[in-house]
Amino acid sequence: MVKRSDATDSKKNNSKHENAIKYGELIILGYNGQLTAGDKRRRRSKFVLWKRDVANGIRRSNHYVVPSPQNSHAVLDKNQHSISYTLSRTEAVIVEYVNDEATDMFQVGRSSDSPIDFVVMDTNAEKNAAAVNNVPIVDSKKTAAASTISRFACRIICDRDNTNIARLYAAGFDSSRNIFLGEKATKWKDGEEIDALTTNGVLVMHPSGKFHKGNTEPGIWLEVSVCGKLFSLRGSRSAQLKGDMIDNSDNILTDGTLIDLCGATLLWRSAEGLSLSPSREYLKKLIERTNRERPTCPVGLYTLVFPHHSEDHAAAVASSELADIKQQPYAYLQCGHVQGRHAWGLNKDSNSRTCPMCLKVGGIAKLSMGIEASFYVQDKEKPDLYAFNPCGHVATEKTVKFWSNVGIPYGTNGFEAFCPFCAKLLEGYPGYVKLIFN
Repeated sequence: MVKRSDATDSKKNNSKHENAIKYGELIILGYNGQLTAGDKRRRRSKFVLWKRDVANGIRRSNHYVVPSPQNSHAVLDKNQHSISYTLSRTEAVIVEYVNDEATDMFQVGRSSDSPIDFVVMDTNAEKNAAAVNNVPIVDSKKTAAASTISRFACRIICDRDNTNIARLYAAGFDSSRNIFLGEKATKWKDGEEIDALTTNGVLVMHPSGKFHKGNTEPGIWLEVSVCGKLFSLRGSRSAQLKGDMIDNSDNILTDGTLIDLCGATLLWRSAEGLSLSPSREYLKKLIERTNRERPTCPVGLYTLVFPHHSEDHAAAVASSELADIKQQPYAYLQCGHVQGRHAWGLNKDSNSRTCPMCLKVGGIAKLSMGIEASFYVQDKEKPDLYAFNPCGHVATEKTVKFWSNVGIPYGTNGFEAFCPFCAKLLEGYPGYVKLIFN
């Protein structure tokens, strides 16, 4: 019943925004269409930024020095947006902001307080993959680990006149409309201006080329400041020394920009980019086309069927479970041959399997279609299907090859490629396999 209610809320929201102007969408990497437990209110796998009925944007006004930020007028005034930079126990700089009727502001963070438009929690790859594959979670320590995402992580300012311009800034305003940057925060003065970085930082990566066309390459990861300036990465995620300022890039989001919040990575899709990209309907037809070709298991000699995914999460799970019992396709990850589930060629000691078609030895994966259309790039009309290794999520050739080349921030200063549909780290080279149907 809860799932139906969520679906009803979604339809109401779509009706509400039927004639509204869309700036773009933010999609969390690691979820295949919706959160593991289902989308609810502001906590969802994706967030659509619509042009607001009334502008709520802000712009920088004046600044001044005070001995204590907690007692300053701007901080105490709950109708006044302000950022306080604590330089020492006896000195702080207060920067006031005023309303800007030319922009809309959207805020992202872990907090469920009302100023946050899009509530984002840490993406737990093991938990997501277990839920997708119906495998019990064996590592409960990671799920209980403290979050590294800031309660008020970042804010996006959209231009109401030129709706293609959306700018990213680190840190968001709390319920009192304040941002506090303590004495230990990395901050600096540049003439009359003052700026800072947040504790774990907000990283951004602009791809080169047109994301939706599939001819794009990953860009360089940079860090965005509270005032929207870009810097090279620090030595580690929370190091005190800032990187070098980057002059040949800016904080304007482009189609395919990735935003990392140290615990979750978001993909920005512009309204224009989405209109030119594969849709959920396209993916549905792709599944239907594959099923019409009636792929066959060479051992069991029965027809394999990709399950249809529904907008209703409960129906999708039921469909997936039904296919798992009957005709669920699996792939041998060393060669890509698609077969059913059987015991032929199983090595019980290593749990590896020998492919009956080519005799290559390796693991297998249950195949599941990637249905989050925002992760796809354009491909040929009848694209070849590929699967990520080891999770088995299936997508088009250009989509799989793009994501296998993207290093996502992982840990304090590492980068790893993972499946965008479940956040499972890719294994082997190149991290995917072309599917071969019988």
